[in-house]
Amino acid sequence: MREFVKKFKKDKVALLSFFILLLLYLSILFANFISIYPKDFSNRKLSYAPPSNIYFITPDGKFSRPYTYSYIRKFDKNSLRSYFIQDREKKHYLTLFAKGFEYKFLGLFKTNRHLIGTHDGGDLFLLGCDINGRDNFSRLLYGGQVSLTIGFLALFISFPIGMIYGGISGYLGGRADMLMMRFSEAIMSIPSFYLLIILAAILPSGMTSAQRFFLITVILALIGWAGFSRVIRGMVLSIKTQDYITAARSIGASKARIILKHILPQTSSYVIIAITLSVPGYILAESGLSFLGLGIQQPDASWGNMLKEAQEFANIMYRPWLLTPGFLIFVAVLSFNLIGDTIRDILDPKSEIR
Repeated sequence: MREFVKKFKKDKVALLSFFILLLLYLSILFANFISIYPKDFSNRKLSYAPPSNIYFITPDGKFSRPYTYSYIRKFDKNSLRSYFIQDREKKHYLTLFAKGFEYKFLGLFKTNRHLIGTHDGGDLFLLGCDINGRDNFSRLLYGGQVSLTIGFLALFISFPIGMIYGGISGYLGGRADMLMMRFSEAIMSIPSFYLLIILAAILPSGMTSAQRFFLITVILALIGWAGFSRVIRGMVLSIKTQDYITAARSIGASKARIILKHILPQTSSYVIIAITLSVPGYILAESGLSFLGLGIQQPDASWGNMLKEAQEFANIMYRPWLLTPGFLIFVAVLSFNLIGDTIRDILDPKSEIR
């Protein structure tokens, strides 16, 4: 482990990626504390309100505590367009650990303290609002809880199935191996994304987002184990010929014990690499379904359904803050891939280019 950490630290890009992911996961873990508004906050009068301007200098040129102004919505009768102006009559000073909506901190105790806010409850939109007047910054935190966790939840289902199935297939060999691999190949031949679209489309409309989230996770897991099991099976075929496996057979160890205790642990290096490289695929799958309107449904947030609003050309041109979910998806997927490549190079030195 010390050698692994030492080599990992030498790769500055992977180390940066690790800290980016750490920041993202800490943010969604403490989402209620960091967010400024609750999940159900909505003010239609603030539809597409731009990010709040934060000032450090007063109009007369003096330094000041950070402050902002609330927005007032106006309507131009000539152009038939709405626009926002700042209410300059009252300053709203920013404070740390400000009072806000009440929540349970990590599910342990109730509090109404938040990382940042205004001292008098004024409007503060760090990344503007969406069409329904909902704070994008807060929704990014709540949406990340779905988009960043779905990959790991799916892995907890697919990887154990793939490891055990591939381990049994490779160890038994013969006709059993042939039948088991044909079945896994049949699973792999199913076009996964189109299957997800079909299954998501036929789900009852009355399902809650939590139920839909669970079903999407299960679907992703049940079609993702087959390819992984084939790789494990190939590794087991070479491992089972080792002398220590022969010794385990000679002392009467059962097949289950040999597979679980002696063979599968030898595949741990590949499993670790596969996990870091598989999570981005699940993140993109969920985001793609939600973007198409077949995943997590409004008003609940995920990065995919938040990004859907940015597909309009006018929003891309005049409301670029709506593209933030897409940027975060890109950063998270890229970080996972960079870390996975580095871990592969460390645990499998043969893959290094010399």
